[in-house]
Amino acid sequence: MNGVQIRIRGKVQGVGFRPFVWQLARAQARCGDVCNDGDGVLVRLVGGDDGFTAALADHCPPLARIDNTACIPYRWAATPQDFTIRESGAGRMRTQIVPDAATCPACLAEMNDPRARRYRYPFINCTHCGPRLTIIRAMPYDRPFTAMAPFPLCSPCEAEFRDPADRRFHAQPVACPDCGPRLEWRAEGDALDGEAALQAAIARLAAGDIVAIKGIGGFHLACDAGNPAAVATLRARKHRPAKPLAVMLPTATGLPAAAAALMGSPAAPIVLIAKAQVSGLCDEIAPGLAEVGVMLPSNPLQHLLLQGLARPIVMTSGNLSGRPPALSNAQALNELADIADGFLLHNRDIVQRMDDSLVRSSGEMLRRARGYVPDALPLPPGLGDIPPLLALGADMKNTFCLARGSEAVLSQHFGDLGEEGVEQQWRSALQLMQSIYAFVPQRVVVDAHPGYRSTQWAASLPLPLETVLHHHAHAAACLAEHRWPLDGGDVIALTLDGIGMGGERRAVGRGVPAGQLSRMRTSWRAAGRRAARGGPGGTPAVAKFAGPLSGICP
Repeated sequence: MNGVQIRIRGKVQGVGFRPFVWQLARAQARCGDVCNDGDGVLVRLVGGDDGFTAALADHCPPLARIDNTACIPYRWAATPQDFTIRESGAGRMRTQIVPDAATCPACLAEMNDPRARRYRYPFINCTHCGPRLTIIRAMPYDRPFTAMAPFPLCSPCEAEFRDPADRRFHAQPVACPDCGPRLEWRAEGDALDGEAALQAAIARLAAGDIVAIKGIGGFHLACDAGNPAAVATLRARKHRPAKPLAVMLPTATGLPAAAAALMGSPAAPIVLIAKAQVSGLCDEIAPGLAEVGVMLPSNPLQHLLLQGLARPIVMTSGNLSGRPPALSNAQALNELADIADGFLLHNRDIVQRMDDSLVRSSGEMLRRARGYVPDALPLPPGLGDIPPLLALGADMKNTFCLARGSEAVLSQHFGDLGEEGVEQQWRSALQLMQSIYAFVPQRVVVDAHPGYRSTQWAASLPLPLETVLHHHAHAAACLAEHRWPLDGGDVIALTLDGIGMGGERRAVGRGVPAGQLSRMRTSWRAAGRRAARGGPGGTPAVAKFAGPLSGICP
């Protein structure tokens, strides 16, 4: 044998892994090649491993994850004289779309460099950061099938895109001021673009006004988080008198290390921390609560805004009460006209809605969306042969799930399917997610409540339909989240979730099902429950009041 073959599995496609391998091989003066195939990434080298596999793990790209490697001898029929990136192997590919990722340090430094051609460009990105799922219209993940299709690459961007030594090699959203999206400012009697649009938004926020800002996965409504009058105005206009508001901070200086690490990660979620640990906020941000949700800028536009303001700002969802966040410029200008004093827009479409994720500083996930979706989650030990199941979830605080083999892919948070516009976004995401994972379900699983939109829609599919009782689904999900093994024994699950469809096809209150996880189902017996009490308004009343009673969610 005159070489080695290294098989690499994990999150190694669509994250700049092949150019990383190419650069590492060049740095070590190695000859061979690298390619994607249906099982991950395959590297072939002339000579032995000689620490190459260890170097892969030590210098892994920021969005990649190596789960395991295997090195075996390999015989070259003709010894290569350099190292190349081969075309992808034949057969079914494991196409992977990574989540939208916060601006990487390299892009942030470039954006702040007056000598760079992307100086202060609010859409800078590379293989290691930027929009992903939110700009995809269809598969394959190529520029013509994304929101970047209307922006042909200029010659310098094209050269970067084709150069494996460049961090923008095959980065589909790559752009610059000459060929990419542009900012636009809209206010009554005022229309600006580019840097002037950005400065107008900064000035209005500093003056205490409310600004609607187009982000990566939806619009935000922003105001000065230290200005009680501005926050009170936002609450009054949005009809949100007391619910806590999320806050974006310029830096994580002075925050607990665990929270700062989460906020500064590629996912850049909202993190719940003690309100006393955050300075510069007025009391109206989270009245009567001990915690507040804070985040750092996660895209270049937000970085530029916070650099200009140098103070915390409210960043709450840009929507009317009872509707999802606005996605298009036209929708925002129409729906938010009575809330915002001005609009900071751009001309890159948001294709897929993606709310800000919400976690505790311990890492406990409260709302999983931007930065985490569509990453697959491992199922518990013993559940390695799941046939393709499509689980559609309940109507309130909905997510759907694609389960197959030993993995489950959860969608982003959608909220309530009964709200105007949410079901359309839900269906669009469901179609895309099935396309991304080449997912063909054999069964569909729904909540046992016959009145749910998700249940009714599933009944129209030409697939075997399986129902799961509401509280038992919560119990099984908790077991799966904590990776309780199939043979882990009996558990008692206390599900304090209010109303759900019970075993006698009638609504029951919080329950205590006892049982064990079995093939994504719970073999159960009801150890105790509280019967549902009749009340004014019935199910619609439960839907209206369940949100405020179920917890804090900025």
